[in-house]
Amino acid sequence: MRRPEILAPAGDRDALAAALAAGADAVYFGLDDGFNARARAANFPSAGLREIVDWVHRAGARAYVAMNTLVFEPELSVVEELLRRVAAAGIDAIIVQDPAVALLARELCPALEVHGSTQMTASSPLAVGLLRDLGLTRVVVPRELSIEEIRAYRAGISGEDHGSSTESSMTRGVELEVFVHGALCVAWSGQCLSSEAWGGRSANRGQCAQACRLPYKLVVDNVEKDLGEVEYLLSPKDLVGLDSIAALAEIGVASLKIEGRLKGPAYVATAVAQYRRAAGDAVGEPPPSLPVDIPLDPESLHVAYSRGISSGFLAGSDHQTLVEGRFPRHRGLPLGRVIDVSRDWVTVVEDPEQRPVTGGRGSDTQADSRISDDRHSDTSDGGRISVVRAGMGVVFDRGAPEKPEEGGPIFGVEPTHDGYRLRFGDPGPNLANVSAGDFVWVSSDPKVTRAGDKAAEAGRGLLGRIAIDLSVRGKVGESLVIVATAKGHIASVRSPSILQPARGAGITAALVADKIGSFGGTAFHLGALDASALDPALHVPVSELKELRRAIVAELDAAVVRIERTVVQHSVIDAVRARVIDTASARAIERGGAADRTAAKPPMIVPLCRNDAQLDALLEAGATEIELDWMELVGLGRAVDRAKARGVRVTVATVRVQKPGEERIDAHLSRLEPDAILVRSWGSLAYFTGSRPALHGDFSLNVTNSITAGWVLARGLETITAAHDLDREQLFALLDAAPRGRVAVTVHHHIPTFHTEHCVYAHLLSTGKDFRDCGRPCEQHQVALKDRVGLVHPVVVDVGCRNTVFNAQAQSAAALVPDLLARGVTRFRLELVRETAEETRRLFAAYSQLVAGGIAPAEVVRVAEAHEQFGVTRGTMRTLTVLR
Repeated sequence: MRRPEILAPAGDRDALAAALAAGADAVYFGLDDGFNARARAANFPSAGLREIVDWVHRAGARAYVAMNTLVFEPELSVVEELLRRVAAAGIDAIIVQDPAVALLARELCPALEVHGSTQMTASSPLAVGLLRDLGLTRVVVPRELSIEEIRAYRAGISGEDHGSSTESSMTRGVELEVFVHGALCVAWSGQCLSSEAWGGRSANRGQCAQACRLPYKLVVDNVEKDLGEVEYLLSPKDLVGLDSIAALAEIGVASLKIEGRLKGPAYVATAVAQYRRAAGDAVGEPPPSLPVDIPLDPESLHVAYSRGISSGFLAGSDHQTLVEGRFPRHRGLPLGRVIDVSRDWVTVVEDPEQRPVTGGRGSDTQADSRISDDRHSDTSDGGRISVVRAGMGVVFDRGAPEKPEEGGPIFGVEPTHDGYRLRFGDPGPNLANVSAGDFVWVSSDPKVTRAGDKAAEAGRGLLGRIAIDLSVRGKVGESLVIVATAKGHIASVRSPSILQPARGAGITAALVADKIGSFGGTAFHLGALDASALDPALHVPVSELKELRRAIVAELDAAVVRIERTVVQHSVIDAVRARVIDTASARAIERGGAADRTAAKPPMIVPLCRNDAQLDALLEAGATEIELDWMELVGLGRAVDRAKARGVRVTVATVRVQKPGEERIDAHLSRLEPDAILVRSWGSLAYFTGSRPALHGDFSLNVTNSITAGWVLARGLETITAAHDLDREQLFALLDAAPRGRVAVTVHHHIPTFHTEHCVYAHLLSTGKDFRDCGRPCEQHQVALKDRVGLVHPVVVDVGCRNTVFNAQAQSAAALVPDLLARGVTRFRLELVRETAEETRRLFAAYSQLVAGGIAPAEVVRVAEAHEQFGVTRGTMRTLTVLR
């Protein structure tokens, strides 16, 4: 069984150095030219990339560059030039979200590996089967998959038969990378639009504003619920996957990924060292020799950074423990509750309520039983800190994390029978602001900080991590020959003098190891030594042995950093675009002239409805085509029949995410025999490709440029809905370059801000872990989240029990319709959430008249009472144009 790679984050040089010193097998980082999902990290300049790559390669590691954002049409030439720099610098792989980046990279430099980012939402084996056409060699699986789902993913199977770890033909040749530690996004990566909706900063563009870490009030059936201190309803604990490493190694996962490009060297060094040890233990590999001492106890890992400790979804869904909701940022480990404050001393006692399970707090029927069993306290983090020392930093938690909090280093510690007395000094907290009842958290430890600093210093030097295997041969009358092998490179050296009989023991394996294999101060260390072809009792001057060592080091050092690649220097954008668009046109003709039919259609409003009242209103209003998105499948079947009976063309929507085994949902949709499918995931696109229903792609496929549009359309779609990340000019640029008439635009909607595996209904209206024991409160209640400015955002559940939080305010592209019509748009989508029947009729009538030229955009906006802008990005998303 092969040890998985440990892949470490590197937000800056200190973190990069710490990762290498701690034993990382690979590092990933972004470039300050943009196009990476952590724009707030320090990142690295593309102009100096070769020096960074050489540094990483001399440390025996691999270097991956994150280019995992969506790309707008005007930026394709910028991305192309950036890809040339990355490839020429010797980067081992790029991590991508946008198919266009993968297609351009494959054309410019086939030797450059391409990894599919978790931002791609490649959530099933069917998705991998589709996406590997892009040339992907690895896929980063979503964080929402359990161990068993990852096993099924790896095996390419579904259902209950997950015993085999053999790859199917679907995924053969594609490695899997799994996040095992760090911050968890509450939304599926690539499917979060909250930052864009509320701040004009798209997460798909690396500008995440962390709206999930903000406070919200729970609204149930239009009544606001008092949850006490529980306000951070979408802020998950951090992932700690140490207990899952052996299972992931057994499955055959290639890489274990640590999140944290915004974290410092203490966090990086501690996490890398601990996961490197765990991965080695899983396969029986001895731990590496590190240049510095890095703490390997779990407490140090959690004190380095933790919002709370969770196994995430690796053990399956647990909606009671994933989100606690009391704070959104680093806390560390719980110490206890303050019972007394006197002068410079604070007395603290243990309190199990410091880490409560907060389930059921929004349900009147659950209120009396919420702490009736052993679920009243979350002990999943392995307990509390065992040793409290002077120098450790603490923070005092008053249940109001949005306000300034007191904290500082401990000056003295006195154990008590049920806790500690802590002494503070200057610098330190103002104890006048500390009260009995406050919780105390250990949030820092000097030994962890020092270890990180030392690792950052050590990692800048030569670490001697690359093994050199030596093969030595020689006999009297010939030169001594040494063949050295390191990372697939071979150096062969020969002594200038002829071997003579020795008076004593002569050259022995021990002497060779000492004089040739002493690679201290270099990138190398001695690996295996084979002296079986060396005759005994031979003599060669020791000075020559040292010279041979220097020659070996020089040759292999040059080989380790040598770049042997061909990078195309002329632009390939037009050729790639033409190829995918031509393929899309040919596929459309094969499916019955779909391209011609689409272009010839008169413009129309295609409404998406979610309940019977909306459907009835649309049927009465004369809609000729309707998209249906129902929470439960039985009701969906009835709705399809009703619409068909009225002669209406019916499109049914897939779920937005397809996990392993969930192709059964697509199979059910197919059995309903709709006229068309609204495809929302790569897996569903793969499932329906080649089938009889017409296929329309939704916004969730994240199409923002013509190359991606052409590639996606070539998979069998008649139309693709433009992504919500586009502003007016970026949308027009896409339409001008993409196949005419085959890009749909959402003209009115409540932007889906979060799409999350975590169920707010199950967490706060039940004490159940998942759909099997939650009691399905989503069938009896309507939930919404009220934000800090009083807007109430609906939360809707889909058939897969996933929640979508929709923006409270409607968004309208009415003002763009004349320009969109001029650019050939014929399919205008009107997406409803919880609109009443009357609101549905009014919206459908107004937008239908608009596209027919009967009323002006301003009148539609007045009728719709919506915001006059496309999405929420108009004029706010910057175009990246700088390469230094």
